[in-house]
Amino acid sequence: MDLTEKKRFLFALFFPINFIVLIWIVKLFEIYFNISFVEWGVLPRSISGLKGILLMPFIHSDYSHLINNSIPILILGSSLFYFYRPVAFKVILWSTLMSGLWVWISARGNYHIGASGLVYSLFGFLFFSGFIRKHYRLVAISFLVAFIYGSMVWGIFPISKGVSFEGHLWGMLAGIALAYYYRNIGLKHKPYVWVKEDERDENDPTAYWNKAVENQSEINPEVNTRLAEKQIVFHFKSSKNKEE
Repeated sequence: MDLTEKKRFLFALFFPINFIVLIWIVKLFEIYFNISFVEWGVLPRSISGLKGILLMPFIHSDYSHLINNSIPILILGSSLFYFYRPVAFKVILWSTLMSGLWVWISARGNYHIGASGLVYSLFGFLFFSGFIRKHYRLVAISFLVAFIYGSMVWGIFPISKGVSFEGHLWGMLAGIALAYYYRNIGLKHKPYVWVKEDERDENDPTAYWNKAVENQSEINPEVNTRLAEKQIVFHFKSSKNKEE
């Protein structure tokens, strides 16, 4: 790994790691002072719950909830910043705003907390971007993401009680929408352009086939002279003789 590639890799890790450190600090602060920030989450269709659109990703119910979001953020977040660096911060910001707002509009009347919506948005963005851009490296990342986190799809359905499937659903839809919106920024597939067959006349002196003959005569003029002097005669048997 050269120096440039190493810097790119370290940059890709920088934001996800700092985000994880921050959400752990928030949780440890809650435990140390014996308080809860749950009421700072999204409370649908409530004016006071609007603040949760931005704050929801930083608040978690317990260690299990925190760990389950920390690992995907590290993997998916670093992949986002490594392969989609030009739009990485925009995807993070709009994923948070879009999924949070949609949860506020349509979710059940409970407090919704956690970075799960952001995780699902990253999953949706990384998975669909490769196919939308038709870039082989990014498609490989899409398959890798699906292989590691494909089971996350079940989280968008109301299966587990107490889990904000609305946040998961809207997060994934936000990621898909952003994948399409930013499809022309960053790496993308370059279609192969077929070269048209040269349609110049056979006697055109500028054509490549005539140039090849000229070059050959310059390299070995004696061979070209012998070929010019040599005559080839074809003999055909007449139809009259054939009948005889």
